[in-house]
This record gives sequence, structure tokens and C-alpha cells, in this order.
Amino acid sequence: MSNVITLPYEPRKTQQAIHEIIRNNRFSVIVAHRRLGKTVCTINELIRAALRDGSGNGRYGYVAPFRSQAKSIAWDYVKDFTGPVPGRVVNEGELSVDFPNGARIRLFGADNPDAMRGLYFDGVILDEVADMKPEVLGAIIRPALSDRNGWACFIGKPKGINLFHELYTLGLNNPQWCSAIYRADETGIIPEHELEAARSVMSPNQYRQEFLCDFSASEDNVLITIDMVSRAARKGLTAEDVRGAVKVIGVDVARFGDDRSVICRREGLWCHELRVVEKTDNMTFAGMVAREIDDFRPDGVFIDAGRGEGVIDRLRQLGYRVMEINFGGKASDSGKYANKRSEMWDRVREWLEAGAAIPNNPDLKGELASPTYKFDAAGKLVLEPKEKLKERGLRSPDMADALALTFAYPLRAMTARPIRRITEIEEDY
Repeated sequence: MSNVITLPYEPRKTQQAIHEIIRNNRFSVIVAHRRLGKTVCTINELIRAALRDGSGNGRYGYVAPFRSQAKSIAWDYVKDFTGPVPGRVVNEGELSVDFPNGARIRLFGADNPDAMRGLYFDGVILDEVADMKPEVLGAIIRPALSDRNGWACFIGKPKGINLFHELYTLGLNNPQWCSAIYRADETGIIPEHELEAARSVMSPNQYRQEFLCDFSASEDNVLITIDMVSRAARKGLTAEDVRGAVKVIGVDVARFGDDRSVICRREGLWCHELRVVEKTDNMTFAGMVAREIDDFRPDGVFIDAGRGEGVIDRLRQLGYRVMEINFGGKASDSGKYANKRSEMWDRVREWLEAGAAIPNNPDLKGELASPTYKFDAAGKLVLEPKEKLKERGLRSPDMADALALTFAYPLRAMTARPIRRITEIEEDY
């Protein structure tokens, strides 16, 4: 094989900057506007790394949210740009290209993480990370990089406060990482007249997200916008600010293995730090809720009835007055909302608009700003179900649901009346 191989690729100035970032940082996050050419750029970076690999068995990967997406977006690029490489072998079934030096580039879909389980990567590109499930990174990709001290580049467009936003924030604050944003109004790649034409047919939120790389832009049918959430996270309240306000606890109990049980304290316009518990049995979790009640002395406690029966029964056995809430049950305003969950979430939206304060927690912010809504045939508001969120690769909104539960029913501040009866059960607890 000749010592010099010329690939049919000439990077633009912006693409060259991206190449430098990837080469000089083990972990990099590239937020790129539409039509920047990020896929072409990063595929060529993989090819360069594979050609220069001297280990004899270098392994490089390109991961898209779906394998079919990886094939349609990147496979032709991989084949075309490696065309001048003498002796390279293309495997259409595996979507892989083998090089004479033993290196390999292979395409994967995050929808089938088992295909990557047990492999190692010397370098990997993850495209459109916002559409991937968070566990793919933690359980599959990160371990696969450890064997060979491999590098990773995460690329995509903003889609709210989610995993991609968390990675971008990490890249800004961790010296081993690097984050960069490339906006269409700064790179000069798309002519101004074309940007103006796009702006004229897109909603302001769509334009901000697709071309200005604005993480705070929301889809037009999101119930709670990122702007609302960001404003609430910046607002600071004290105990004095909410003195005399209603105090309520919402409890969301884990349903599936990857869900979390959450306890939320809300005091008027102030949502306190949430308590998140994983992999805990109902009896232990009921004891945690009981201690929260004793400490906070709320005017009401609302618990998700979906998987909370054991927790509810145990608390009642201990003498606590708690109310079970069925997310799929009838709304109080049944003429406006299709179910109780839709109603509670809309109450959260009204509360945020009224000037509420929430913890500056990335998970909570992302969960609140994720669900979309629609109206059914009867004109009632329907919030996007948890199952649909998971299908979009988003985490179950357990923290946001716990906050929503604090709006199950209106309460009056009556802290002199204890939630708990003092009985002979005291010794048992």
C-alpha cells in the first residue's frame, strides 16, 4: 500500500476546526447547525484514525440512534471516502470496512446496543446523541472505550435539556473534555438569503434549535417550555418567602427496573431538592417517606397508585394519612383534561408561569421540558405518556411526575393538623 493515500475530501474551515478538537481531546461534544457537514467530517476523522492505527487490530465505530439511520446517513460516505484505499474490504451485511493494516470501521444503531456489547473501541462517533437512550452511553460505550483508552466524539443538534445537553455542559467544565457550538449565523456555511428563507417557513423555536443551536428552544407542542424551566431554576426562594404556604409531598414509585422512586417536597412556589431512590423495596421506601413526612409536616401527601400500593398500605398501617393518585384516572376538570396526569402537569405549567422556583437539577429540568401534548377528539388535553417518551429515547420523567403529584388536589395550609396519628404503631415504626 502506498505511504500516501489521498481521500476525496477537502474540509471547510469549520470542519477542520472540528477535526482539531477531536484529535486533541479524548472526549469532545460538537453542537452543529443543520447542513454543516458534521457526518462527512466525523466519518473522515474515523477513516484517518483507522488508516494511521498501528496496533494491527484497531476498532472504530459510528453510532446513530437507529441502525437503519446509520446505514442511510453514513454508509455511502464510508464506502465513497475509503474508495482510494488499496485492499480495503467492504462488508455490506455488517456495515463494516476492513483496512489492510487490520483496522476496522463499523456502523451501529443505538436501538440495538447488544450488537456493541463486549466490543472495544479505539475511537467512536455518536451522531444525534439527543435521540439515544442514556444507558447506551453508560452501559455500552464507556466500558468499550476503557480497554484501549479510546476516544469519543458526541455530535448533534440541540433537542432540549437531555443527555446531549448534559454532555455539552460536562465538556465545558471538565478539563479532559471539550465542547463547541457552531451556529449557522457564525459559520457562514449557509448563505444569509437561505437562512432568511428557512426563518420565514419555520417557527421561531424550530429555527433557534436547528440553525442557532439553542438548547433552550422547545418544540411547539411541548407543554412546559425550556424557557419556563430555565427561569424557574434560576429563581431563588427562601423559607421566609413561602412562610404560611401550603406544604405538600408527592411520591412517585418506581415501575420498571430503570425507573426511580422519587419524593418531592413543595412549599407554595418553592420546590425543594428532590430525593431519588433506586432499587429499593417497598417497605424500605415506605420508611423513607415516613421520615420525610415527620420532618416536613406537610398538609397533604399524594402517592402514585400505579406501583405504590405496597408503599401506601405500609404508610397507612403506620398511621399516616396519605392519598393514592391514579395517573390514568378521571381529572377533576374532566371537561378539559383527558386524565389526571394531564391535569396535574398542566397545573405545574401554571405554577411555573406564576413564578415558581425549582432546583437547578439537569434531570428535573430535562424531564419537565420533554413531554409533548395534543388534544383528543373531545378537545381534551392529553399529555404524552411515559411509554412514548421512552420510545423517543428519553428517560422516564419520575422526578417531574413526583412534582406533578403535589398538584393532585387543592389544599389549605393546616400544619397544626398532623399527617400522622400518634398511636400504638409508634413503637412499631
